Amino acid sequence: MNRIVAWTTTSAILLLAFAAPAMAENLSAAALTGKVTSQAEGPMEGVVIGAKKAGATITTLVVSNAQGQYSFPRERLQAGTYAISARAAGYELPKTSVEVTEQPAQLDLQLNKVTTKSKLAMQLSNAEWLISVPGTQQQKQTLAGCVTCHTLQRIMFSRFNAEEMTQVVQRMTMHTNNSSLLHPWMRPVEFTVHPVSEPTPFAKWLASINLSTTDTFEFTLKTLPRPKGKATQVIYTMYDLPRPDASPHDEVFDGEGNVWYSDFNSQFLGKLDPKTGKAVEYAIPQRRLGQIAQGGLQVDIDKEGRIYYGNMSQMQIVRLDPKTGKMETFPSPIPESQLGDAHLTMIDPAFQQVDGKLWVNVAFATGEAGGTWHIDLADNTWTRVTYPPNSPRAQAYDVVADSHNNAYGMHMNNDKIWYTDGKTLKTTWYDLPTKGAGCRRGHIDSQDRLWCGEFNGNGVAMFDPKTQKITEWKAPTEWTRPYDAQFDDRNYLWAAGMDNDLAIRLNPQTGEFTEYLLPHETNVRHVEVQKSGTFSSLWLGDQHGNTLTRVEPLAP
Repeated sequence: MNRIVAWTTTSAILLLAFAAPAMAENLSAAALTGKVTSQAEGPMEGVVIGAKKAGATITTLVVSNAQGQYSFPRERLQAGTYAISARAAGYELPKTSVEVTEQPAQLDLQLNKVTTKSKLAMQLSNAEWLISVPGTQQQKQTLAGCVTCHTLQRIMFSRFNAEEMTQVVQRMTMHTNNSSLLHPWMRPVEFTVHPVSEPTPFAKWLASINLSTTDTFEFTLKTLPRPKGKATQVIYTMYDLPRPDASPHDEVFDGEGNVWYSDFNSQFLGKLDPKTGKAVEYAIPQRRLGQIAQGGLQVDIDKEGRIYYGNMSQMQIVRLDPKTGKMETFPSPIPESQLGDAHLTMIDPAFQQVDGKLWVNVAFATGEAGGTWHIDLADNTWTRVTYPPNSPRAQAYDVVADSHNNAYGMHMNNDKIWYTDGKTLKTTWYDLPTKGAGCRRGHIDSQDRLWCGEFNGNGVAMFDPKTQKITEWKAPTEWTRPYDAQFDDRNYLWAAGMDNDLAIRLNPQTGEFTEYLLPHETNVRHVEVQKSGTFSSLWLGDQHGNTLTRVEPLAP
């Protein structure tokens, strides 16, 4: 034991000896450095500091270390005037700007502790609301469903009493899952809303925790810890998208380094050049008009570099060839009378070169329209995957193809994942170790292993087809609820969700998680890993915030 301690201590000294000159060199080469402090804490670790040049669409962000120091690399900030922002729950930064020149700039930041409960409440993430409000786990789970369309602040700051809240909850059920404040889409299926003679229990609970009877919250507002250690060793790059109502849901890389994104609320497919920050959007032709929720969900790419788009309520596949600019649509052959609220959501063309077919999923459909479909676009032939009587429930939320173009299916409300053979369409089911965990979305790695986000189980999972075993890892912070997960084919698994504004990186070999606090409230539906570079990085779309963000770690 003494030998191990001595070796570790000596190694640390040597590492510091080599690191010190490098750190000094980095600081001298920095465009902007400074120290973050407050009267309440002194030097502050884990504060996210942003710098955005006047007139620019790109924001660069770093995080203060244990000594409160922050540093922006020279190559990330060009000369100009920058607005400076800070994220640290319970604190605020007065309006601040700085002039960046060819010489290193110094700017120390003094944060002020917020003085009112309402100001702190405006800073809380969805997860922080959920750990703050009094109530049962079932009540909080139901409340968490509201983050699909808006933050929980909208509910908490409301003044509806129990009777009024009952009507509000009823009305909310009539909106589609891709509704937003700017696009409050309604379901095409007519809903019959019966008058309620008395408030519902859920509405009574909501009215007991909002501001309907008081001007301040009568419970303690709890915040999650700020980042520490290696979670502060990161650079974020945040890209504004062209439209204020842009709602990026999914992202995918092409061979030229562009990031393609789907829009959840509008009929656009977008392409971002990360080098310049320039985004170009392509309008999608509509075939189903009227009060039908517009937009799309999954975007993906095939081996030829063509972009595919699951065009939701339009019930069509969209294919764009970036080389020629040709856009094609492949409508569903399902009769309109059977579509109802059907959504063509997930699509995976990654390995269609194997047999000329791709996989899609249709959700919210009535009758035979819903489920997983195997499609040959050469003649637009759609074959629905069916299951023998008494088979386990296999209504997918996500479908993912392996390298042989077989499909995996998963759903957050299902205790199983399932595997469908691309040739025979026969399905095999596998039980998740944790009941109720539920995989929501996932990705295949280079070894044909499936990685997925266990949304209800607050963890991530991996299915290995060689051993036919599922391994699970629990996320360290509650209400992470990973929506999706992707392995970088080297060392790390990445995941994120809609609630606690944390991107998480897992080392599956050691079980170590690193949690990166995102620059602002971020409604994450999909993760896309950029596998190049010293360490892999993560790309996220903020479905409510018209931005794309890259999370770039600086440490293993």
